[in-house]
Amino acid sequence: MKIYTKRGDQGNTNLIGGRTVKKNDLRVHAYGEVDELNSEVGLLVALMKEEKELESLVSPLQTIQHHLFDIGSLLADRNNKLELSFPDSYIQDLETVIDILNDKLPPIDYFVLPGGAKAAAQAHVSRTVTRRVERQLVELSTKEEINKSALVYINRLSDYFFVLARFINLTLNHDEVYYTNTGKVFHN
Repeated sequence: MKIYTKRGDQGNTNLIGGRTVKKNDLRVHAYGEVDELNSEVGLLVALMKEEKELESLVSPLQTIQHHLFDIGSLLADRNNKLELSFPDSYIQDLETVIDILNDKLPPIDYFVLPGGAKAAAQAHVSRTVTRRVERQLVELSTKEEINKSALVYINRLSDYFFVLARFINLTLNHDEVYYTNTGKVFHN
């Protein structure tokens, strides 16, 4: 099988179901952003596998990668020809993981600057890319119908990456750097 088809040489691509659209179509842009996020998560997994203390955190990330691929497939399949679903249980499972990690973290009073351990910094990159994905999905949802559970999941996912970054720094004994110029912003 050849990897190149030459169909995209004129700036077109096909959605699942055969509809041809331009590569700058909002839907194509959205699933491209999801694909980029999945790659960032793959890098995060690779960095975490380098740290024995973080091994138990890899499996949830690999599940997230599958969920992101599901979201990309839903976006590429405008009329749901593949009859894919994105159950609310994925959101609930993610919230459970967030709560477990967050309960082990010290409270914060200030904004946290991205950084610390390499894996924590990459979790912050994943968080910011997730926010971009969310903005893209919101824009698409103003023009076309998209899976609402997938949108909620992406919103929750950025929270997960924030908590994960903090947890990684705590686990690896890296100090967090706080932005204090605006004073305390969180009042516990």
